[in-house]
Amino acid sequence: MTATAQPPTAPVTGGAVTNGDANDLSEFGYTQQLHRSLGTFASFAAGFSFVSILTTIFQLFGLGFSFGGPAFFWTWPIVYIGQFLVALCFAEIAARYPISGAIYQWSRRMGGEVIGWFGGWFMMLAQIVTASAAAIALQVVMPSIWDGFQIIGDDSALTTTSGAANAVLLGSILLVITTFINCIGVNWMSRINNIGVTCEIVGVTAVILALFTHAERGPDVVFDTGLPGQQPGYIWAFIVSGLMAAYVMVGFGSAGELAEETKNPRRVAPRTIRLALTVSAIGGGLMLLGALMAAPSLGEELAVGGLPYVLDSVLGSFWGKVLLCDVVVAIFICTLAIQTACSRLMFSMARDDRLPASKLLSHVNTRTGTPIAPSVLIGVLCIGVLVVNIGNSAIFATLASVCIILIYLAYLSVTGPMLWRRLKGWPGNTTSAVDAEGKKLFTLGRLGIPLNLLAVVYGLLMVINLAWPRAEIFDPAGEMPILKWAGPICIVASILIGIACFPHGKKHPMPVKVFTPAVDGK
Repeated sequence: MTATAQPPTAPVTGGAVTNGDANDLSEFGYTQQLHRSLGTFASFAAGFSFVSILTTIFQLFGLGFSFGGPAFFWTWPIVYIGQFLVALCFAEIAARYPISGAIYQWSRRMGGEVIGWFGGWFMMLAQIVTASAAAIALQVVMPSIWDGFQIIGDDSALTTTSGAANAVLLGSILLVITTFINCIGVNWMSRINNIGVTCEIVGVTAVILALFTHAERGPDVVFDTGLPGQQPGYIWAFIVSGLMAAYVMVGFGSAGELAEETKNPRRVAPRTIRLALTVSAIGGGLMLLGALMAAPSLGEELAVGGLPYVLDSVLGSFWGKVLLCDVVVAIFICTLAIQTACSRLMFSMARDDRLPASKLLSHVNTRTGTPIAPSVLIGVLCIGVLVVNIGNSAIFATLASVCIILIYLAYLSVTGPMLWRRLKGWPGNTTSAVDAEGKKLFTLGRLGIPLNLLAVVYGLLMVINLAWPRAEIFDPAGEMPILKWAGPICIVASILIGIACFPHGKKHPMPVKVFTPAVDGK
């Protein structure tokens, strides 16, 4: 590979779309190594399955309700609006840089090599922990379907020794399966993910219908502040309850991670990034509203039992277990999607010789068209993170919480420098920028600066909210007071380890081209 200039809006002309996409990629100095076979639905499924509302709302409903009461519902549309601002920025830059390792590639082209490396580093760490957190959710569901899934001991609670050990076993088996799927090729991953996403959409629809047809109160329940509303400082309780939505609505940019495996990614990725977030937000919002309307009570039982408590009351034992089987599918494809996105990010950084053992991690199997080493390494690291749960489930829960902070920091590594570039004229005159089919690229136009600014402000506020020291979030049992500082500690530790791993003294083989409107805008 040579250090050639990379015009971000180079039009693609002539030939089939796949050939045009390969030629398009070569404009950035890269050759087509990954198999390009994903269509629009597969691109959408990558983002939707990462968000996985059926998995995350199933796990986290009680968190939001316990702090904000029924009125915590309003944190959902607030977070969606903020994240949609980020998604708009991602959509615009995805159209111009359709390259694997999206966050890393976008942030370095907007902010330079150091910001780009740390953007990729934060996202990679977060995805490894997030995949582990998704895998461990099997313990919450599978023993409830059949007690035979409690292989170790007889207590399924995650806080017990046997429950934690069994969670690691089930999660490890899942990670071995997802690693194998990622190794045999993107086509298999895509087929399985598409089927899983279809099942999840059917499951979400069934849940919504079941909840609304068993409503015990009207939609005005969302104005009830509940028990927290009887205490001073409800606004603070409301802000804390918003962490639930903040934890859920991430990962919608996964379509960008698979850009080099997607047909016409300049057109498809921007659309599916926005669509994955919006469909997740609508489906999740209806699930939250339906649960509040159908819950037998709005007291402690709902705060502790969450959505499973409501569904068990509404559906009964048999249909409740059928739904739990669908939740297992959602957990499976969520873990698969996160691991896939992380492997492409690791491959992209290694291809640029930005990681230790880059030669191994950047190797693509010619038969499967996938980077096998990153998938295997990520699977092993995820299992290693799972093992932490055996020693102290509170530490694992804290890790799962603070890793979301790293995702928001990674997002800021794109939107922040992107705003700076806009003030200097990026993306310039976009009238000649087209995709592989000759259609104009997605652009925010004159709204770019104000929308980008709002996305940055939102991101900063969310990082502060997520990292704020709170014993009730990070150390609810009160056993390890230091855990309430887990957010700031995590950020500092990630930066220090990142500094140690940063490729000091190594010249980037594909140096970032300095943006000039006269050249890039054409």
